[in-house]
Amino acid sequence: FRLALIQLHVSAAKSDNLQRACGLVREASAKGAKVVALPECFNSPYGTKYFKEYAENIPGESTQKLSEVAKECSIYLIGGSIPEKDDGKLYNTCTVFGPDGAMLAKHRKVHLFDINIPGKIQFKESETLSPGNSLSMFDTPYCKVGLGICYDIRFAEMAQIYGQQGCQLLIYPGAFNLTTGPAHWELLQRGRAVDNQVYVATVSPARDEKSSYVAWGHSTVVNPWGEVIAKAGAEETVVYTDIDMKKLAEIRQQIPILSQKRCDLYAVEMRK
Repeated sequence: FRLALIQLHVSAAKSDNLQRACGLVREASAKGAKVVALPECFNSPYGTKYFKEYAENIPGESTQKLSEVAKECSIYLIGGSIPEKDDGKLYNTCTVFGPDGAMLAKHRKVHLFDINIPGKIQFKESETLSPGNSLSMFDTPYCKVGLGICYDIRFAEMAQIYGQQGCQLLIYPGAFNLTTGPAHWELLQRGRAVDNQVYVATVSPARDEKSSYVAWGHSTVVNPWGEVIAKAGAEETVVYTDIDMKKLAEIRQQIPILSQKRCDLYAVEMRK
């Protein structure tokens, strides 16, 4: 099946972001994509000072648009993420809609991005956001998909549990920056893919040098062999790739690590 990653240029105007995102979803569908993914924080600028201003309830304006365009195009749509408000708290939340427009999953970013690299970047999502408390998966006719958002990709246990639960594709909307992007963006994706023998796709906003937080871009798809099979540059674009479940099965047969794990010696388990 064809997967499309929309590396969207995100502006300060929410209505423009929604309009352009839906237009690119339609374009991807017209080119045969059955599963389409948007980037992290696709409807608002990324930054702690913006989250409260742009936050919405779910369902709300942005998720209504996603539901409508998923139904119109009859696709599975991973809605990147938006700042969500609920019961006095804010979350960084990804919603997924099916071909009938129904919401199939809602993933709140589990691991908040609190880092301090002296002289490079300091960022603290926990100043405004609360963490999600569950892992999120959904089924399609093509394969089972596991969801994470950006910083979630650094936590190998989460991806391993998705693999144990039968996921064959992991999708991470994410906005790595110009420090962590060149260092770890591709490395982490290839690691998660090889360790779990799954496809891994990451969807970044396009790079905007003028914004307060400059995203790395380079939305990427990695196959279960650890090969990069599709990759964007820094500009707004749509990345297409064909996901081959037969290849995944062959790799798992050739190197059967999933059946060779020593569960008598170690285990990673889901608590909730």
